[in-house]
Amino acid sequence: MHVNVTRKALSDALGLMERVIPSRSSNPLLTSLKVDVSEHGLTLSGTNLEIDLSCVVPAEVRHPKSFVVPAHLFGQVVRNLGGELVELELDGSEISVRAGGSEFKLQIGDLDAYPPLTFPDAAHVSLDAAELARALGSVRYAASNEAFQAVFRGIKLEHHADVIRVVASDGYRVAIREFPSSGAGRNLIIPARSVDELIRVLKDGQARFTYGDGLLSVTTDRVHMNLKLLDGDFPDYERVIPKDIRLQATLSAALLKDAVNRVAVLADKNANNRVEFLISENRLRLAAEGDYGRAQDTLEVVQRGAEPAMSLAFNARHVLDALGPIDGDVELNLSGSTTPAIFRAAGERSYTAVLVTLRV
Repeated sequence: MHVNVTRKALSDALGLMERVIPSRSSNPLLTSLKVDVSEHGLTLSGTNLEIDLSCVVPAEVRHPKSFVVPAHLFGQVVRNLGGELVELELDGSEISVRAGGSEFKLQIGDLDAYPPLTFPDAAHVSLDAAELARALGSVRYAASNEAFQAVFRGIKLEHHADVIRVVASDGYRVAIREFPSSGAGRNLIIPARSVDELIRVLKDGQARFTYGDGLLSVTTDRVHMNLKLLDGDFPDYERVIPKDIRLQATLSAALLKDAVNRVAVLADKNANNRVEFLISENRLRLAAEGDYGRAQDTLEVVQRGAEPAMSLAFNARHVLDALGPIDGDVELNLSGSTTPAIFRAAGERSYTAVLVTLRV
């Protein structure tokens, strides 16, 4: 076997694989990378038993033959090569890796012992990959990191008649993003950590979904991925979204981020990074207090609604996370000082953040 491949193409693919393949495991085979060599190039495959990933790398090949190699060691070797054109040559139980004037020889593993990974060819539904990545990235912050919170550790995909809705919640906040789509798909919950890896492989083109028993397979032009799904019922998040909006304030999202960052320096870290919002007479006053002093800031807003003034308090970190996906102006939609608040981009409804207030 002899392969010529560019170092950049191989390094990029190995970077994706190394995020999935564990560097240490009680089962050494799980730390290995399988490389299937064909006349069309290389197919890299690996698994951590939660995610199976396969990535295609264009290459010039003579005498194809597959092999198994330690994934992270192989990646380190490729990144440290001196040249841009990498040569791979299989000789008995060793794989030679050459570029420029450098050469490494690595022991290969037992190809027959490597667990078989299968990826479906047919797809049930096809989605815009860039839109899906944007939606998942917009709501990821609201998913819980706590192991005991079960389905809160996942992100829900809901297929509606003409849109896909992506939802995350940790019980204190809800983040929702919608984008247009057609086709009948299933509602499912993907673990947030798996979503992180899915976002990295989604580029331009289409992401083709294939549904299995507790499994979602995602295929793009270069990548195949199997994701284990979370089992359980996602909470009824819609019931916490307020319907009776009593006050609305519109202002620059960038200015609000900067102001919250400023006053949060003195927010009490033992009191949920509390920042108070007081909206009155087309002004928003932000205030925070901690052991070492007080801080406040004032911003001009466009104010509407039946209530002339309203005072609320939020976790500063939650506010900054909610503002992250919003460009331009943000609308604060408030129904009361003790009920959840809605943050949206002004004049646009595809992204919604709902924050639970702290006691004033």
